[in-house]
Amino acid sequence: MGRHQDDAAMSASCCVTTPRAGGAGRPLDPTGHPGAPAAAAAVLDKPATDSAFIPAPRPRCPAFTSLFLHTLSQLAVGCERAAQEMEALCSVPVDVVRDVALLNCLAEAAKDFAFHRGIAMRTPENPNESERVLFAPFTLFPSVVPTALFQQAMEVQCDFNLLIDRVSQDHAFLQETLKSTVDSDEFSANVFRIFQRLLDENITKPVVLGLNRSDYMFDLHADGATSLKQIETNTFAASFGGLSCSTPDLHRHVLRLLGTPGEGVEVPSNSPAEELGRGIAVAWELYGEPKAAVMFLVETDCRNIFDQRCVEYALWKRGIKVLRKTFGDVTKQASLLPDRTLHVNGTEIAVVYYRSGYAPNNYSGPKDWEARELLDRSRAITCPDIATHLAGTKKVQQVLAQPGCVERFVKDPAAVARIRTTFAGLYSLDMNEEGDRTVALAMADPHRFVLKPEREGGGNNIFGDDITELLGRIGHSPERTAYILMDKVRPLAVRNVLVRSGFPLAPLDCVSELGMFGIYVRQGGAMVLNDCGGHLLRTKSLEHADGGVAAGVAVLDNPRLV
Repeated sequence: MGRHQDDAAMSASCCVTTPRAGGAGRPLDPTGHPGAPAAAAAVLDKPATDSAFIPAPRPRCPAFTSLFLHTLSQLAVGCERAAQEMEALCSVPVDVVRDVALLNCLAEAAKDFAFHRGIAMRTPENPNESERVLFAPFTLFPSVVPTALFQQAMEVQCDFNLLIDRVSQDHAFLQETLKSTVDSDEFSANVFRIFQRLLDENITKPVVLGLNRSDYMFDLHADGATSLKQIETNTFAASFGGLSCSTPDLHRHVLRLLGTPGEGVEVPSNSPAEELGRGIAVAWELYGEPKAAVMFLVETDCRNIFDQRCVEYALWKRGIKVLRKTFGDVTKQASLLPDRTLHVNGTEIAVVYYRSGYAPNNYSGPKDWEARELLDRSRAITCPDIATHLAGTKKVQQVLAQPGCVERFVKDPAAVARIRTTFAGLYSLDMNEEGDRTVALAMADPHRFVLKPEREGGGNNIFGDDITELLGRIGHSPERTAYILMDKVRPLAVRNVLVRSGFPLAPLDCVSELGMFGIYVRQGGAMVLNDCGGHLLRTKSLEHADGGVAAGVAVLDNPRLV
């Protein structure tokens, strides 16, 4: 990977213009409104930096006039006919894409806007300091998303909320479904042991809070049509609901700098942080103790703190006290009263919102697992509760795709159809004839599939020849049951520019993943809240098979609906 291109290559000045009838455009001031040339030049006439702490020299880019951006992303599809049909609607003008100085000019303005709006992360070197921060990586333009698929993902989210919640209540189903997984995967076994102990002691949560995110890609068919295919459902610590609130305005600002203040371009507004906060607040109110607090259970090293703060501040605005604690803090500071009321340093806790605990490296040892069980054992509303954690596993996803399984939990035929339409092919690797057929299928054509372990956080999936290598070693061993096999989605490709610290700017062929946040609250048998809570679009270069924003591969994006 390369570094930023030599800043000295950029020239003396930058004056952004907007077209007008019969003549040259007028310069724009930093907000995108007509103004004096000096104001327009000042948009980018100051030191640039990837870090808010360490400034770097920044050149100016050449003036350009009468530039009108009709569309934002060039759709690159496998079907040439479909590409030609979409090109006029979805292409970035060649003079923009090929103008390196202009791209740098726009990117630097966008970075400033990102810092202005808190679209930021702590540095890898200093994950617990906010004095040195980087902008969270993002696309320079919003990426094309078919409107029909976007709406489909929104409409099915409440169905998935209901499905997840009902799966979490069917303890016999979870026990049977995950039997082979817990025998082969230590992390899953640790979670399941807590679930089983609480079940044996008849410890349940009277109020259940679900904050999840269902992720999809756009599958491209041979005839150029596209369909929505679910990649996974995240029931634990679904992230970037905070930063994604501000990225629509970032892209609108880029459009203003280009002289197109949004006409004919739909970048939908988004407010997941407020929606996630609303879900937590409803659960907190049902807990019934106004002095009780919400506790965020967080990682020891927290680069993505600003994303979390967005949800936290939404709660403070509602008058709800928020604490941030690690598993280590819980070990030292938490206690349960005889009625299982949870106190941390003397403060009663109504809701525990897990932002850590979804991966093996979140647990430093047995003490952290003991802290996890203490929280799940308490009467505090844990998000997710231990059963909902298990309901979000890859194995459950695979079993739900089997004929008749969704119907076990969802009785409305229309809802079942909406859910099933999004399923890709999913295959079991259990130690039986079905699992043997799956191994043979994968070995015969590994590039058709993705091998998925029981892990969250991005960067864990296995592709292509690596599938052959792994199954060649474990294909006849119970170790294979720690994985599922999934059809590889043939993604709709888009053309965009990724803005990442330390990387050059260049148009790349990219793929996007659309996430829909779900929020629900159940009290006893009654669903008190069931809603879609906003969206998240992440985009990465086609050269990367796997990985999200936190893993350093994908970047934040927005849908440009067409």
